[in-house]
Amino acid sequence: MDKRSHVSRLMVLLILLLLFVFVGLAGYMTLSLLEQTESRFGKPGSEMGIAERLRYAFDLYRYEDDLLTPNTLMQEEFLFEIGSGEGVPSIVSRLESAGLIPNAEAMQTYLVYAGLDISLQAGQYRIPTGMNSLQISELFQDATPATISFGVWPGWRMEEVAEAVAVSGLEITAQEFLRAASRPSVQSGYSWAGANSAEGYFLPGTYEIDRNADVDDLMEVLLAAFDTQVSDEVRAGFTSQGLTLHEAVTLASIVEREAVLPEEQGLIASVFLNRLAVGMPLESDPTTQYAIGYVESEQSWWKNPLSAADLDVNSAYNTYVVGGLPPAPICNPSLGALKSVAFPQSSPYYFFRARCDNSGYHNFSITFEEHLQYACP
Repeated sequence: MDKRSHVSRLMVLLILLLLFVFVGLAGYMTLSLLEQTESRFGKPGSEMGIAERLRYAFDLYRYEDDLLTPNTLMQEEFLFEIGSGEGVPSIVSRLESAGLIPNAEAMQTYLVYAGLDISLQAGQYRIPTGMNSLQISELFQDATPATISFGVWPGWRMEEVAEAVAVSGLEITAQEFLRAASRPSVQSGYSWAGANSAEGYFLPGTYEIDRNADVDDLMEVLLAAFDTQVSDEVRAGFTSQGLTLHEAVTLASIVEREAVLPEEQGLIASVFLNRLAVGMPLESDPTTQYAIGYVESEQSWWKNPLSAADLDVNSAYNTYVVGGLPPAPICNPSLGALKSVAFPQSSPYYFFRARCDNSGYHNFSITFEEHLQYACP
C-alpha cells in the first residue's frame, strides 16, 4: 500500500468520524430543543410528528417572550366571548386587538402545537389582568359561562323568586335570598326602602348575573332595575291616582294576578280604583290566595279554586274581609301592570268576572245584579 492510498483512507475515516460527531451533536441538540419546548410549553398534540414538533419548537422559541408576557388591562378583568364555530385566526386576532395578548400569530402557533386549537369552547370568559397567552389558551378549554341568565316571571311572589334563585346556578340559597329580601335596611337607597320586605320590587325580566355574585349583589341588580325602569312619569301617574308608590305597587300586584291577558290590565285597574274611591272592598281572590300561602296538596303558592271558607280567612291580606288595599304587594308586578295603575282606562265598572269560554277575557259590570248574570252555568 503506497503512502498516498494510506492518507486517503485516513481522510475518509476522519470525515466519517466528523460526520458521526455532527449527526450525534445534531441529534442531541434536537432532543434537547424538544425537551426544552415540552418543559416550557407542555407536551405537543398527540397527532404531531417529529418534523412538525421540531418546526413548532423553533417557532415557539422565537415567540417565547410574547407567549409568556402577561396582559396589563386597566380593569380587573375583560369579558370575552367566543362565537359558535368561530375559527382560531379570528379569535386570536380579536384577543390582540383587545390588548389581551401581544401577538396573535404566537398564540395561534402555541394552540396548534399543543393541540388546543381543536378544543376551544364557544362561550363567555372572564380574562383577568396578568394572564398570558398560555393561560388564556387553557381558560378557553372550559366554557363555564361567566354569567347566569336569571329570570323573574310576572306575578311571582317572593318565595317563588327565591326558589328560582336556588336552582339558577348561583351560590345563593332560597333562605339567604328571603333573609336579604326581608331586611329594609339593606339596599336602603332603592324604592322599597321603608317597606317590610322587597316583595313587589323585583321587576320581572331576564337578568345576566355574575356567576360569583352574592345575595347582596343579586338584590342590587333586581332592585336597581325597578328604579331604572319605573320612570318619573309613571311615578307621577301613581300620584295622580292618589296613591303612594307603595300603594301603587300593591295595587299593581293585584292587577298582575287578576289579569290573564295584558290588554285587560288597564280596565281591571280601573275597577279596583273605582272601588277604592267609593269605599268598596276589593274582594280579590289573589289576595286571599296570598294570605293562605303554600298549599302542599297542590304544590303551589296560589290555591285554586278557593272555597267559601277560604274567603273568610283571618288575614290583613284577605280583601274580602278587610277594606282598602292589603298592607303590601302580593307578588312582583310587571312594568305593564304598574303602568296600568298609573294610567288606567276610564270606566264605570265595579265588577268583573272571567268569561266561561276559557279565553282569559273577563266580563265587566257596573252593578252587582249585572255581575251575577255572568256566572258560568
